[in-house]
Amino acid sequence: MKIRLLSAFFFISILAMSSQNLPYYEIPEAPKEYTAGTVAGRMIDGLGFRFYWATEGLTPKDLGFKPTKESRTSEETITHILGLSQVILNATMNIPNTNEKASMTFDQKRKQILENLKKASDKLKKTKDLSKLKIIFGENEFQFWNAMNGPIADAMWHVGQIVSFRRSTGNPFPKGISVFTGKVKK
Repeated sequence: MKIRLLSAFFFISILAMSSQNLPYYEIPEAPKEYTAGTVAGRMIDGLGFRFYWATEGLTPKDLGFKPTKESRTSEETITHILGLSQVILNATMNIPNTNEKASMTFDQKRKQILENLKKASDKLKKTKDLSKLKIIFGENEFQFWNAMNGPIADAMWHVGQIVSFRRSTGNPFPKGISVFTGKVKK
């Protein structure tokens, strides 16, 4: 019995450690100077931190929850955020968006979203002129302004939905997470 308990504890500890290795366990240090790129990157950092903790510890019950028949489930919302994170990342590299859909597990989607956001933030913080960045859908190009009021704001909106949905299933947002400081209180 003790061996099983130790094995279970070890497995849970490994999961917790691997989760901490994902981007946005905490928000990175703020850039030294304010530029359009560093401000946009910091917005993405805030989104990444909120997404990390909104999705940390979600259960199958949480992922399947939807408040009405017409609503998306939490997992469907996460899939939507994955697409938004790809649009955000593509905008930082002027890469056209496609409708490719890959079959992924929740953990794979979560990891990909966090990595997409981290790459986008890092790229933005090094970008001197945001006017050169475009969101590209086929023949249509949109200025980076549209990324801010479009996929970035939309992703933040949906992260809030996930937090609300998990509260509805009895699994509230983890304690000790400061969205103001971007740190985990220990």
